[in-house]
Amino acid sequence: MNKLNLPPSEAPEVTLREAQEQVHAWITTVGVRYFNELTNLAILTEEVGELARLMARRYGEQSEKPSDAGRELGDEMADVLWVLLALANQTGVDLTQALADNVAKKTSRDRDRHRNNPKLT
Repeated sequence: MNKLNLPPSEAPEVTLREAQEQVHAWITTVGVRYFNELTNLAILTEEVGELARLMARRYGEQSEKPSDAGRELGDEMADVLWVLLALANQTGVDLTQALADNVAKKTSRDRDRHRNNPKLT
């Protein structure tokens, strides 16, 4: 079990760098080539919209539609991640380093910000 008390996944764990490599390998073999950056940005927006719709219906106040039955939240999140990994690849972003830098930035900038937010107490 992990921190969320979920059963371990049967899929092997991968690093962000390995995930970027897997997406690149798939795109350049099965997928033939990358879509251009703006097309991938539009696809990312579409995928985030699909995730938002499912979240709004499962966890928000909207009721689910029959077409939502069987849609998996994890699959929608993976679609978002896939396109984000592709965009990182084609723009030369190392997401491992970018995430580490982002966590450091947030830690420095927001060290006390949320602790002092009366909305969160």
